[in-house]
Amino acid sequence: MKQIVLDIGLARGPSLANFCAGPNEAALKHLQLWAGNPTRSPVPTYLWGAGGSGKTHLLKAVQGALREQGASVGWLDASVLEPPEFNDNWAVVLLDDVHLYTAVQQHAAFNWFINAQTLQRGVLAAGLLPPADLQLREDLRTRLGWGHVFQLHVLSEPERRAVLRQEADARGIFLGDDVMDFMLTRFSRDLGNLMELLDGLDGYALQTKRAITIPLIKSMLENE
Repeated sequence: MKQIVLDIGLARGPSLANFCAGPNEAALKHLQLWAGNPTRSPVPTYLWGAGGSGKTHLLKAVQGALREQGASVGWLDASVLEPPEFNDNWAVVLLDDVHLYTAVQQHAAFNWFINAQTLQRGVLAAGLLPPADLQLREDLRTRLGWGHVFQLHVLSEPERRAVLRQEADARGIFLGDDVMDFMLTRFSRDLGNLMELLDGLDGYALQTKRAITIPLIKSMLENE
């Protein structure tokens, strides 16, 4: 099937409000309290789970929430090949996809971690594996695991279906059962990708003045 390239100009950015928690309610509530508290605990938090469980969504949601409060945030993921030095103005440090870090990135993450702890700043990190299984330098690995640790679970198909239905209803969109089946079986089951697909379909349906049907989805793909 043709790769989908969506125009996600209508898409909402990741937020704590639009995170579909499902079995991950405890982690969400923890981050809502943590991100909303100017005197947030400096005890680190680590999220781990399979791809599609919402780790990056939550880190970006926290980043957005803090920026709305006027706070500066340090961000490091595997794409940042030359991490900057720690900035004393950072309110928190966010470390995403730590399992992919190079030696240079691990060195920077450890430095950021130590500086954040010294200044009583928060650290929120995420990775594919629990801390004990991370193939990282020992001093970084142990620090990632000594605070709050939450395992995130991928939503089940009934949960993804319920979320899609709820989101469609909120937009005033009708999704027939056949359309839902098509979306859940033909495309990535990652909830973030499904939300982007729904955004694209919403925009395309408005543009073409048609209801969302399987032929509409195929038409959108053919016109990408």
